[in-house]
Amino acid sequence: MADIELVSGFKMPLLGLGTWNLEGSACEETVRKALNLGYRHIDTAHMYGNQRAVGAGLRSSGVKRDEVFVTTKIWRDSLAYDKVHRQFDACLEMLAMDYVDLLLIHWPDASVPLAETLKAFDEIAASGRAQSIGVSNFSAAQVKAAKDLASAPIVNNQVELHVGHFDAEFLAHTQQQGVSVTAHRPLAKGELAASRTLEEIGTRHGKSAAQVALRWLVQKEVIAIPKASSESHLRANMEIFDWALYGDEMNRLDRG
Repeated sequence: MADIELVSGFKMPLLGLGTWNLEGSACEETVRKALNLGYRHIDTAHMYGNQRAVGAGLRSSGVKRDEVFVTTKIWRDSLAYDKVHRQFDACLEMLAMDYVDLLLIHWPDASVPLAETLKAFDEIAASGRAQSIGVSNFSAAQVKAAKDLASAPIVNNQVELHVGHFDAEFLAHTQQQGVSVTAHRPLAKGELAASRTLEEIGTRHGKSAAQVALRWLVQKEVIAIPKASSESHLRANMEIFDWALYGDEMNRLDRG
């Protein structure tokens, strides 16, 4: 599995399993299945309500905790200093883990000073219970503000990004600041599977439209976290690292 090095010094796999809308035993089974297939990156959040299942899936997989990159997020109703600490403690308790690899502010909230939120994030990072910190759904200006306020490096911004929903200037500006980008909804909730452009390019490479969409992202060093539950889809999503899109194909997909 290919990865990138974060400015915090830790490595983050370019492909992960998104778990939004996966709950209970189905979530646990999917996490276990993904890890047994070779996934080493799981994305969850307090708001998803599935952290107990994510943790159970990891433990039942037999894969060692330190071999898996786990991301979780603090929801926007808990960005005040004390609430950050309480919700993060709850996250670790539900995951049954001593630390997470990446802790994100799930959504910005203008009613809470960003400095207050990041003070708590800095303390969590300093304690080692989050190896890296970052943000989600932040604009370029908000990312810069976070970088200016935090003592620990802001290593990642998770945003909606996929073919047809792409801002080249935003991506370049973010990456130039040393902040990696994770794409949630990388397949536009399944809509890209029906794209004629992606299908046409995929035919040239013997790949599916979805595989082309994911390859386009990781070729830009954007982390992709598609949700999948069937073994066939989990396997297919992994088959994006032993081939490459041509420059003209990348440019065509950049235009949507």
